[in-house]
Amino acid sequence: MKFRDFSRSQLLALTWWSGSSPYRDREAVICDGAVRSGKTVCMALGFFFWAMSDFDGQYFALCGKTITALRRNVVSVLLPVLRQLGFECEEKLSRNLLYVRREGRKNSFLLFGGKDESSAALIQGVTLAGALLDEAALMPRSFVEQAIARCSVSGSRLWFNCNPDGPEHWFYREWILKAEQRRALYIHFSLEDNPGLSPAVIARYARMFSGSFYERFVLGRWTAAQGLVYDFFGPEYVRQPPAEPCGRYVISCDYGTANPASFGLWGLSGGVWYRLREFYYDSKKQGAQLTDGEYADRLLELAGGRTIERVVADPSAASFILELRRRGMQVVKAKNEVLSGIRLTAELLKSGRIVICSGCGDAIREFALYRWQETEAGRDLPRKENDHAMDEIRYFAATVAAGDESAADCEIAISVPRWS
Repeated sequence: MKFRDFSRSQLLALTWWSGSSPYRDREAVICDGAVRSGKTVCMALGFFFWAMSDFDGQYFALCGKTITALRRNVVSVLLPVLRQLGFECEEKLSRNLLYVRREGRKNSFLLFGGKDESSAALIQGVTLAGALLDEAALMPRSFVEQAIARCSVSGSRLWFNCNPDGPEHWFYREWILKAEQRRALYIHFSLEDNPGLSPAVIARYARMFSGSFYERFVLGRWTAAQGLVYDFFGPEYVRQPPAEPCGRYVISCDYGTANPASFGLWGLSGGVWYRLREFYYDSKKQGAQLTDGEYADRLLELAGGRTIERVVADPSAASFILELRRRGMQVVKAKNEVLSGIRLTAELLKSGRIVICSGCGDAIREFALYRWQETEAGRDLPRKENDHAMDEIRYFAATVAAGDESAADCEIAISVPRWS
């Protein structure tokens, strides 16, 4: 990590709790706004500085959507910085526990994942002096409220950060709109708040997103998803296939019996994944359903004798996966988080890391029809129609193409003041 000066918002997220701050009487801090704006690192550093300054022998919670994401986004980034500043940090990986020592003080930091409603039970029973919730808007309300309830030590505080979601999201309505009522400091971040981002990088992020994702992740607004999911997609995103052979081949599958099935053949050429060909079957239009064996035959026809590295399959298609494995194919279940998968697919398309070829007519048709639906609860959900190639492409993007990205995100560049 490179170190430079803090922006005003970053410095505030780091020091709001200190004795000289006009906000030192607040009981919580909420940082939201654009992606890559430097909010997570500064807030997390502030959390550790505060915990080690005000407490000794206490327990704290570090919470993420999953423990894996928490380690990647927070713990692995912060530990080298804390050690550089003279903190002693000892990880107990099997126990999801981190001990931190400084100048005779020792506190314990427990790691929790808040991925679903059952996660609230994991945090019950512990008494906390504070909690940091990374990507709070992605966690179920029951988990967040359970974490809040556990912070009963005198002087405990809450630390939230998140990227924006829809305007009906419970966290926006209950915490951001009611920040003053809840005695919380609300800090909104823009891309310009990270001094480590050059104007060229900021412009690149602006190009990566469109529609509601642009509003949320670049402008940092809590806005509703509406209209086409991939509203930027047009003829300019359709290209001719490269000359074969390609370096690698993968097939992605969205399985359907009563509903359409969509298979895509992908080839890697020049660092770009091309969706070379497709198989699309609508049993209602054709008047007959296919068996697992018949679908497996069609998949092999799509492969056309090429060596297929793996098949990325609809995770719910258990019988079809079994049939493919019986035929000796390497099958992996696709990652299936819808919203993050859609956002990732859009990024990969706009950056040119995945390309749809001209022969993929059904996928091109679905791109022009795939829309958001309006829900009473304000949740972001695409309509369950014209989504079969869309799901299959999303499976490939999240499971294969994302792991092959060669361009790393820009580092958050900050300077860390002397802690005492």
